[in-house]
Amino acid sequence: MEMSLMIDHKFQCANTTCLPFISIITSNIKNCQVACLAQSQCIAATFYRSTSDCELFDNMLNQNGNMLADVDATSMKINSGTRFPPEWTMTGNLSVARFGHIASILVNGSVLVAGGYNGGYLNSAELYDPTTGTWTTTANMSITRYLHTASILVNGLVLVTGGQNNGGYLNSAELYNSATGTWTVTGNMSVARQYHTASTLSNGSVLVAGGNNSASFFNSAELYNPSTGTWTATGSMNVGRGYHTATILANKAVLVTGGASGVTYVNSAELYNPTTGTWTNTGSMSVGRGYHTASILANGKVLVTGGYNGASFFNSAELYNPSTGTWTTTGSMSITRARHTASTLANGLVLVTGGQNSGGYLNSAELYNPSTGTWTTTANMSITRALHTASTLVNEKVLVTGGSRSSGVYLNSAELY
Repeated sequence: MEMSLMIDHKFQCANTTCLPFISIITSNIKNCQVACLAQSQCIAATFYRSTSDCELFDNMLNQNGNMLADVDATSMKINSGTRFPPEWTMTGNLSVARFGHIASILVNGSVLVAGGYNGGYLNSAELYDPTTGTWTTTANMSITRYLHTASILVNGLVLVTGGQNNGGYLNSAELYNSATGTWTVTGNMSVARQYHTASTLSNGSVLVAGGNNSASFFNSAELYNPSTGTWTATGSMNVGRGYHTATILANKAVLVTGGASGVTYVNSAELYNPTTGTWTNTGSMSVGRGYHTASILANGKVLVTGGYNGASFFNSAELYNPSTGTWTTTGSMSITRARHTASTLANGLVLVTGGQNSGGYLNSAELYNPSTGTWTTTANMSITRALHTASTLVNEKVLVTGGSRSSGVYLNSAELY
């Protein structure tokens, strides 16, 4: 439905996308708005003013108390369908509640979830089918593990590394074959570690860096060779760190940011060169932070959001420019959060979900626009959750799974954005 201001200061409401709609001519803008309220398929309204535009990101049926009454409005367009607003819908539940697990998108488009914790350590794994919205169990990992990593290899296998269980910290690794639905043990890392990072390099090897155990935060790094199933040591980082992030840049270098080194949360960042196997320091972030997120943007920059420094939670965000090796602050999120997720959407926006802060666990979500450097709140998740996973599906939806909604309360629910 489109509304335009006529020469005689009447509004013409024309039947276009929201059907069925009776075209009317009225001098009262509210008549057009009220007519829209009856159209359940009308999703969002954009009011064009002489000075600015205003878009209502909500179902029209929910806008009865929020409809615009502005004599400066010159036109209005109603969008049908589900493009506005992006909303959350519940999908099939996991068979087991879990947090601190992994989620990997397989070559066939399904999502593999494995391991985690729900009062006990888990070795179970299950598959999400985006077509049916259902989960099916698949073979268990060889051992239970929590706070581990998962990496998709060039051959389509999933490499799971490290973590912890009731036996301690793990150096073991195993491979999931989606074609057979089975796990195979592969070579052990040289160091048992959790809260590390794992990055699949352009040459097909996997770089594992940092992490911790009960005694130490590691600066060591090692490479997995899928052809041989073995690990070799590579250059060590300049700083031992866990709770950090690792991002593969367009130039194939790996950017590691922040994390904790003992009781100190660091603001340093460093780059791994896959050709030389060495690390070099690059510009430091404005604040030390761990449990944050790092997302590669379409322009090649890296967006870091939120986190925690042992005393405070952050809503701040900053951008790393690989061309200059420097950081610049960008717009802050609406609230502080750590142990959240960040997903780069097909439209280039970054969706941040959930997490926790000093006020508790969060169900809020917000979108970062790289073009403007600003954040916009979007619909809340149905359930508060932290230490969950978020996976961008082939159909461009984002699947959020599991997590914890409060201390000791674990989730088997999943939802789609």
